[in-house]
Amino acid sequence: MHWLTILFVCAVIADTAVELWLTQRQVQAVRAHRDRVPEAFATQISADEHRKAADYTIARARFGRIGTVLGAAVTLALTIGGGIGAIDALWRGTGWVQPWLGLAVIASVSAVVAIINLPLSVWRVFGIEARFGFNRTTPKLFIADLAKGLLLAAVLGGPLLLATLALMQHTGRWWWAWVWCAWLVVMLLMTWAWPTLIAPLFNRFSPLADATLKSRIEALVERCGFHAAGVFVVDGSRRSSHGNAYFTGIGRNKRIVFFDTLLQQLAASEVEAVLAHELGHFRLRHIRQRLIVSACSTLCGLAVFGWLSTYGAFYTAFGVPTASAHATLLLLALVSPAFTFFMAPIAALWSRYHEFEADRFAATHASASELAAALVKLYRDNASTLTPDRLYVAFYYSHPPAVERIARLRAVAQTPGVSTA
Repeated sequence: MHWLTILFVCAVIADTAVELWLTQRQVQAVRAHRDRVPEAFATQISADEHRKAADYTIARARFGRIGTVLGAAVTLALTIGGGIGAIDALWRGTGWVQPWLGLAVIASVSAVVAIINLPLSVWRVFGIEARFGFNRTTPKLFIADLAKGLLLAAVLGGPLLLATLALMQHTGRWWWAWVWCAWLVVMLLMTWAWPTLIAPLFNRFSPLADATLKSRIEALVERCGFHAAGVFVVDGSRRSSHGNAYFTGIGRNKRIVFFDTLLQQLAASEVEAVLAHELGHFRLRHIRQRLIVSACSTLCGLAVFGWLSTYGAFYTAFGVPTASAHATLLLLALVSPAFTFFMAPIAALWSRYHEFEADRFAATHASASELAAALVKLYRDNASTLTPDRLYVAFYYSHPPAVERIARLRAVAQTPGVSTA
């Protein structure tokens, strides 16, 4: 067995074992504190609500273990198990040539993965989310979303994939640099087009109708130096009762978006504080930083695989008998996660740091106490656990744990000179 094969199998096994171990720690930590509300939340979250959050977290964690094991099995089956090679050989029998051959092979592998994962998606939505009262997605809407996603992948992903394969075929050893440039352009175009052209395919966006809240938000936006194409409400309640808020787009296409469920849960002052937090990400250049890091990471990944693809045993080591551009892309998607999993805590730590920074920004331009109150309501209504395992947090939490985050906001609210109105 080739040393690359051994390294890859060991990486997949190690990743899977660590994920399962972390999930077990999370389940144990949440179960151990299921019947006791943390003191900081005792007056705002009832014992029944706390138990619901614990049970919801445990159910999702247990369900996640199935996805973890299945994902590892699919990865190994498609690579060293010969899955990619078999699909590639099947399509080569048609006599097709590049880039159409590559498009067919990648589409087929993607379809296989999607079909395998479909039952998990169905059970998550209509099983777990429904059991805890969050799901509002009908079977008809679920199928419509699935169909739209497939159509979008074909219309947008198909041409991009054809262009990528053509670049890999005709630009020589530096193909990865050309591919990266093409992907970067497409990523920026998608970010620009998403609010007005793509997102409306899945949801209805309407201008914020509450004149008082709209005036308050516009004043906040002006204070923060943010310019947006408008403030919109999205019909998130069609699919779930979970609430959220975000801004999206770049350039003149920037939009502020509230879930209708969020507006039902929060008071005007709390909505303002939540938005101030989201605007903090923009003003502190968090979005730009993440785009840059994502672009650089993609460039590094392409460069590494561009170099490895010149290594004679690279393809056979991962179960692919015939070298090709499309095999390189598939291996990039399937193999690289096994070797980058242990970088997850770094990314999560950076994200949590950004959340704390955005909280401080919100406390300066709105109210720390109102943001804390809003977050408590969101933790309660979304059944987010208040007692996660610390190592699980280190690997997976992009946002700080509730107890730590609320404690910081309440401390800031007591600081002289900080807005609490």
